[in-house]
Amino acid sequence: MQETPLWLQGRAAVVAAAAPDAWRDKAPGYDKSVEYMDQERTTKFDEGSLEAIVESIVQVFEMEVSHKKDPATWVSMVTEHFRTNANGGPWASAQDIAERGSYNVLIGDSPFYRQDESFESSHKVFHKAMPRGFFWEVLEVLSPPPVVTFKWRHWGAFEGEYNGFQPTGETVEMFGVSVAKVTDDLRLLEVEHYYDNNAFLATFTGGCPVAHDK
Repeated sequence: MQETPLWLQGRAAVVAAAAPDAWRDKAPGYDKSVEYMDQERTTKFDEGSLEAIVESIVQVFEMEVSHKKDPATWVSMVTEHFRTNANGGPWASAQDIAERGSYNVLIGDSPFYRQDESFESSHKVFHKAMPRGFFWEVLEVLSPPPVVTFKWRHWGAFEGEYNGFQPTGETVEMFGVSVAKVTDDLRLLEVEHYYDNNAFLATFTGGCPVAHDK
């Protein structure tokens, strides 16, 4: 019986299989965030369903780009071919993400987000604003491999400061559609994301641009 590839075994398995020196800081843990996510998610899919598989692959991808420092160790994608963009913007490679950070790459230009954030500071901004976690779920898969189109929801509780704006405690969420080209063994080759970044970020600021006099 053929063994399930590592990148399809879930986030915990990929974390456990990584070398100790693979991490930017330390190996991430998700026990607490999984608890909150299970309570707050709006969908639940059967294990082994296409929706559950897509969600797991994206979770592995997000973990790797956020915590593993060398793209050569990212098992969720074919690193040398991978590229991604948001809302038809410029393409970014795996190396671009490793250097700039996924938030900077995928948010793009917005009056509600500082453009001088580093990889590290961009993560701190959102970790501070949503200390319980910034969760992601698949809502619906519209087309199967090799070109997987899916709807998603990304959310968190605004319980910490966001660039000088005080928390409201409300749930901040955004919805989008992504189109992913994958290999026969379901590794990522290309991902296009479509969502309203300004509508999402404006909820942190009450509709006022971040670059105002505090």
